[in-house]
Amino acid sequence: MKIHLPSTVIRRFAVVIAGSLLLGAALAGCSSGSAPGSAGTDVDAALKAGGTITYWSWTPQAKAQVAAFEKKYPKVTVKLVNAGTGNDEYTKLQNAVKAGSGGPDVAQVEYFAIPQFALAKSLLDLKPYGFDSLESDFTASTWSHVAMDGAIYGLPQDSGPMALFYNKKVFDQYGLDVPATWDAYIADAKKLHAADPTKYIAADTGDAGFTTSMIWQAGGTPFTTTGSKVSVNLQDAGSKKWADTWSQLVENKLLSTTPGWSDEWYKGLGNGSIATLITGAWMPGVLESSVKDASGDWRVAPMPTYDGTAATAENGGGGQVVLKQSKNPALAAGFLRWLNADKDSVKLFLASGGFPSTTADIDSDAFKAQTPAYFGGQKINEVLSAAAGDVVKGWTYLPYQVYGNSIYGDTVGQSYSSSSDLNPGLRSWQKQLVSYGNDQGFSVSG
Repeated sequence: MKIHLPSTVIRRFAVVIAGSLLLGAALAGCSSGSAPGSAGTDVDAALKAGGTITYWSWTPQAKAQVAAFEKKYPKVTVKLVNAGTGNDEYTKLQNAVKAGSGGPDVAQVEYFAIPQFALAKSLLDLKPYGFDSLESDFTASTWSHVAMDGAIYGLPQDSGPMALFYNKKVFDQYGLDVPATWDAYIADAKKLHAADPTKYIAADTGDAGFTTSMIWQAGGTPFTTTGSKVSVNLQDAGSKKWADTWSQLVENKLLSTTPGWSDEWYKGLGNGSIATLITGAWMPGVLESSVKDASGDWRVAPMPTYDGTAATAENGGGGQVVLKQSKNPALAAGFLRWLNADKDSVKLFLASGGFPSTTADIDSDAFKAQTPAYFGGQKINEVLSAAAGDVVKGWTYLPYQVYGNSIYGDTVGQSYSSSSDLNPGLRSWQKQLVSYGNDQGFSVSG
């Protein structure tokens, strides 16, 4: 299974692509390779001919998937390399892009980071390879992360539609109702902490990925990009709606300050001192493998909303891309197509805890009918599959989101540290994002 660590853990690193590379590539025209239908884009012919490609991935499913692929296509050799998780891999990819060589043929990239690599014109447009025919195979929200500006820069692998994971044992003990709205969630937070000051509704010390997902669910669109023009507005209606709501928890110290993904955090999830998680659909595998003591205690419910109408966002997730510097792009494209669109590969991915982005799997009766004992026999995939269809449309990331996440702790994170209103932190984040973007040659308003 793929563990999605929070952005403050895996995304704090220096962006090594200079602004001239980012913006220059964005403004320059660049061909996508051979014309559609030409020999250079014949994926099936490339798979039949064979060859060697390199694949960078940190997912635990990768080894089994590569073995299965090589068994099906014995003339192809895939060199699997774990170049590091998240930031470690991205730094190496950025260096390879800058150098013009040294990168893999196929690489694992999280959705939030794809726009930055696409903007640098370092990714192969897969549309000439026939990948546009695969759109209906994937959920709309995940496809939107790989298809942009008329090009297709990868294929989705997993998805993270958000839901409310809650400890039923704690909820029953303290008479808490499962909240359908954020007002009800805040009421639960107050009731729980008043009854037992050692218990908190959730743990949150500030995380860029969580913040953007929550703004997304609230209907915010703080980042828009048209060519070199970028708009940043972290005080739009959705951003304010989330900040005004969540600040009630932060200011009243109703959230645990236990750092996410720490030993103490896992312990809190196990002993009931952290009662809920608002996160992506990939979380069940994490709980089952890392919080074994709480087996049978946890359940899944739809994410609370502002008015009771179903709405959620994505949190975490990613896919694979083909680097333009690949010496065998058609073969790399063929491997990528098999990796994320072939039923045998997807089956391997799901078998070890991955949550699919493929509509056939999300909508399948067999998937929805699973009753994991860890969740008390609840059909949790019914909830998670429904969430995949309730993702709010229209969200886009910054073309330099990697950098944006890296400075989150110095801006919004300070509001968390001081248990104060999150809006000043969002305004500070916006100011720095605007300044940075303009320094890199973008025309940024905000």
